[in-house]
Amino acid sequence: MKTIKNLIIKYKELIIYGIFGVGTTLVNFLVYELFNMLLGVELYWVSNIIAWFVSVVFAYVTNKLFVFESKKWDVGLVLKEASSFFAARVFSLLVEQLGLVALVDLAGMKDISWQVLGFTVGGETLAKVVLAAAVVVLNYVFSKLVVFRKKK
Repeated sequence: MKTIKNLIIKYKELIIYGIFGVGTTLVNFLVYELFNMLLGVELYWVSNIIAWFVSVVFAYVTNKLFVFESKKWDVGLVLKEASSFFAARVFSLLVEQLGLVALVDLAGMKDISWQVLGFTVGGETLAKVVLAAAVVVLNYVFSKLVVFRKKK
């Protein structure tokens, strides 16, 4: 029991990042699917950008407060953190956007669909799921090493 507690303490940041990462991913997917319904799946890339923006705002606040525990709200600090956070997320957005185009349009995933619990799951959604894993890793590395880096 003591070793489990020690592991939780040791990996607290990663565990909390994972929890809020799942939350951020859910926000992203819900907004993405909502805008796919509103705009049409042909504009999946527009839906992805809108979903990205909403989820980045959610991620910044949760990462700042709960994951990396940056509790100060000085205007200068917030501007510095937020700008580097958004810049890092723009990079991961580009990775995701290029990956979506590569998988959906070039690799032909747009022609794939499944019925799951009465819902149609398209190839663009599957591609987004695959790319989400790479984006989570990229975002953690940038946040840990650049945005919320602890000064020694």
